[in-house]
Amino acid sequence: MYDYIHIQTGQKLYYVGNSLGTLLALAAFSQEKLVNMTKSAALLGPIAYLGQLSSVFARTIVTTFLAEKAYWLGVSEFIPEGLVVGKILEGVCVLSLIDCNNVISALGGPNCCKMPSTIDVLFDHTFQSTSTKNIVHLSQMVRAGNIAEYDYGDENENMAHYGQPTPPMYYMTRIPKDIPLFLAYGGKDTLSDVNVVQLLLENLKDHVKDKLVVQYRDYYAHFDFIMAENANRVLYDPLLAFLMTP
Repeated sequence: MYDYIHIQTGQKLYYVGNSLGTLLALAAFSQEKLVNMTKSAALLGPIAYLGQLSSVFARTIVTTFLAEKAYWLGVSEFIPEGLVVGKILEGVCVLSLIDCNNVISALGGPNCCKMPSTIDVLFDHTFQSTSTKNIVHLSQMVRAGNIAEYDYGDENENMAHYGQPTPPMYYMTRIPKDIPLFLAYGGKDTLSDVNVVQLLLENLKDHVKDKLVVQYRDYYAHFDFIMAENANRVLYDPLLAFLMTP
């Protein structure tokens, strides 16, 4: 998609990513991919060092190997509303620390500023399916505490795909220091945990100062970035100002 838009327009792209979309960009930038096609990038609720996340819901999926179990059952598409995945997630929702009556907060933290009508619209469009392999990959990074390519669980398989027995790592310190970045994170976010973002920022400490804008909202949780009623004022206005900077 990046290549197509770049070729069709002949212009560099403005990239805005949320949640998993931030991890995709960070991984690409760390390998200096897409950088020459990117004018600037905004990362909302950035996901990086998943080993630091504090979401009990997400950690339960990881520690009980639920994604792997679905994969072993031959479920190639992870459909949250699908029968098999639904049955697996039922096992998560019976735990005392997890209130699945409010799955948004259970997954990403207590939202500050949502409206009932916004929640209805959100559920009309989410949660979208993804490959089960993708969920397995995310689970691997949570357990390992690193950012790496998919681990096939077999040295020979990894050798066949990567030419080495272990998956290659993505090093955030290799992100070019002059690419303009806008990072917005929240104090109540349990997926893009404050500790996750601080570790990412530590890796970006040598970034060119006027090329890195950081916005912190202490009352924002993970889904506030896309559905808070005040997001247009406290988040999107600064974001647009960043994108319009020459």
